[in-house]
Amino acid sequence: MYLRPHRVLQKINTGRPRLITLFKALASQLLGLALTVALARMSPDFFHGAGRLTVTQGVAAAICSIILRQPYWWMPIHLLFLPSAIMLLTLQLPSWLYLQILLVFGLVFWGTVKGDVPLFLSSTAVADAVASIVNGEHAHAFADLGAGVGSVAVPLAQQQTLMVEAWEHAPLPWLITSWRCRKLPNASVKRASLWGCNLAGYDVVFAFLSPAVMVRLGEKIRREMLPGSVIISSSFPIPDWEPEAIIQIEDRRSTRLFCYRL
Repeated sequence: MYLRPHRVLQKINTGRPRLITLFKALASQLLGLALTVALARMSPDFFHGAGRLTVTQGVAAAICSIILRQPYWWMPIHLLFLPSAIMLLTLQLPSWLYLQILLVFGLVFWGTVKGDVPLFLSSTAVADAVASIVNGEHAHAFADLGAGVGSVAVPLAQQQTLMVEAWEHAPLPWLITSWRCRKLPNASVKRASLWGCNLAGYDVVFAFLSPAVMVRLGEKIRREMLPGSVIISSSFPIPDWEPEAIIQIEDRRSTRLFCYRL
């Protein structure tokens, strides 16, 4: 698959301090709790029982997160946080298990609470489409930014002879990808933030990130990638950039790949 050159536009990234993201998450939970308490006092009969109270608090916290303009993936976290905590308490699980759960979540979603990108998994159909683009471009070097567990990087390195570099910051996904790539001489897995990656050496770059960082990604691409190189963004377009091609994938998410060339 070949892509035609075009001129892209860029938008200045203002960014957000990571501390503000964490503050907004905490504020959403506290505001949701305060609103639930107020509603319970106004209508005690309706809110009799813990079930309605926890559901109301989750919904209220999710609405507050929207008002505070948190990334959309925080909504299910706010919806499920208090109900999940209460459910775990009713199970009377041993205390050490909570520490293990916290440790696993920390290893998987490393940096998410500080504003980094959460873990998203790409389908096999997406990996096949990316391989088709790489073939058409006769690419020699490929980067997967935020590679997760290697859903795209691993099959690409298995099928192609080009150099594949996977960038992943979270410890557990990085460890899984490293293990999967251990016998692939053309694959390299970097445990580092994608923002520290210099994009100048890659012919094709793939990213499945978050709407919250796409403006910042666009600025990084404009600054670093060489003319003629291709960026493939899964699901989320780069604001104010006109894609050279949009590829519809027949998978469970009905994923769209936004393809740009510098």
